[in-house]
Amino acid sequence: MKRWLIIAAGLGLILALAIIASQGFGAVAEAFAAVGYGIAVVTLLRAIALLGTGVGWWIIFPRAAACPLRVCIWVRFIREAINTLLPVAQVGGEIAGARLIALFGVPAGLAGATVLVDMLMQVVSLFLFVVVGVGFLAMYGVDDALVASMATGVSIMGIALAGFFVAQRFGGAKLIDRALMMAAEKLDWSALGNLATLHDDLVRIYADVPRFLVALLVHLAVWFFSALEVQVALGLMGYSVSYVDSVVIESLSQAVRAAGFLVPGALGVQEAGFIAVCAVYGIPSPEALALSLVKRVPELVLGPPFLFAWHAHEAKALLRRGPAQ
Repeated sequence: MKRWLIIAAGLGLILALAIIASQGFGAVAEAFAAVGYGIAVVTLLRAIALLGTGVGWWIIFPRAAACPLRVCIWVRFIREAINTLLPVAQVGGEIAGARLIALFGVPAGLAGATVLVDMLMQVVSLFLFVVVGVGFLAMYGVDDALVASMATGVSIMGIALAGFFVAQRFGGAKLIDRALMMAAEKLDWSALGNLATLHDDLVRIYADVPRFLVALLVHLAVWFFSALEVQVALGLMGYSVSYVDSVVIESLSQAVRAAGFLVPGALGVQEAGFIAVCAVYGIPSPEALALSLVKRVPELVLGPPFLFAWHAHEAKALLRRGPAQ
């Protein structure tokens, strides 16, 4: 599986470079340079957004088994670094996140359950964010066929989400349970060696509806906050887009990125998506590509330190296990 992901990442990188070359490296570089100090602002905004997703994850923990907030935020940054910088199809960070939370003393079943619920909340909140974006796009007066195709895609996404929720809520988690235990055994991750309580923990989390809804609202707020990245970057390139326009661009580009989850980092997929969405607002392709590159900078700035942190946690766990064995 890893071999195919590496191949997919390579093909995605080639596609991204080909798209940039087709518009001219010079033109894209000029638009990227125009953002200037805005790149630091975008990175700061991304860090705040990730902090918010860590808070959203922390909220769903049952009161009786709460995980420290600082740990949730710390591990959430590590999850993001793994998903964006390693060939793991944007889901490997979730398995590693469950493992790390367990290393911090959270029961393995609860750790896996909270990660699964957190994944669902992120996708559900993205779905709602995209629905709002499509609605704003329809109000903008674009081609009806374009809006209809996007609405169809959103509908399919909604059906898939409903199925995922039903699977988690009513027993399908046992299949995920087995998959996680197989991964734990293969990778010698003893902290995930016993997930027998996964389904029971999922039921317990979903039973606390107010807590679940608050966490969902936090994730949704983070998506709307992330639209500021687009507004800042395009504004410094000379395109004064409104916040509503930024929401449309961010939501639809995130939907495209999510659709390309099998390609690590959505390489090439994200770039093509930005060109298509920005074209609706008359933003040229070089600027759209520069926007995509600006959005990737926080991943390259924030990611590596947390990959090293992940390695340090795993090395420490290995050293602890060695003497015991």
